[in-house]
Amino acid sequence: MLLPFHQKDFTEEIEASTIVKSLKAGEQIVGMNKFIQVIPILNSGLLGVYRTDDDGRDMLLYYIKPGESCIMSFLAGINNDTSKVKAIAEEDSELTLVPIDKVTQWVRKYPEWTDYIFKLYHQRFEELLNVVNSIAFQKMDERIWQLLMKKSELSKSKEIQVTHQQLADELGSTREVISRLLKQMEKTGIVALGRNKITLV
Repeated sequence: MLLPFHQKDFTEEIEASTIVKSLKAGEQIVGMNKFIQVIPILNSGLLGVYRTDDDGRDMLLYYIKPGESCIMSFLAGINNDTSKVKAIAEEDSELTLVPIDKVTQWVRKYPEWTDYIFKLYHQRFEELLNVVNSIAFQKMDERIWQLLMKKSELSKSKEIQVTHQQLADELGSTREVISRLLKQMEKTGIVALGRNKITLV
């Protein structure tokens, strides 16, 4: 169990109050318009947090890395509201699931937990601003390149296992647009396209 907390009595209560769950790549842990019963904290793997529009298209908002959680789930759970996003395992992952009643109890009881939530809020707010800025001010080829760089950083590899349709889904675009722009990027020599993979040159 990988948790970013150090206070002994707090870590002991976490271990006594939570359960550990494994997810296969592609499985969902938080659902759109579902009430939040537990808050996931990622131990290993990678989660993608998505917003689905009225046409059923998904857009990637941010990634959750080990030691992190979904602030949108925190907010929905604390306010007894439904989730406005969904979280999907990008690869095989392990999570610690915190019951929602413990979330509010620990805010009053453990300053370390409160600090954790505020840091997450600040981090996710900046990431969401970056998403808004990229949609409003960047061309699609620039957004593709930034997403590929992010995926390369997370996987620690210049060879990225991803389809054109997956990129289109994450960027809120269409496969045809993404494929056309990727072919242009390949002609300039910054990427090499393969079957279900893209290599940064």
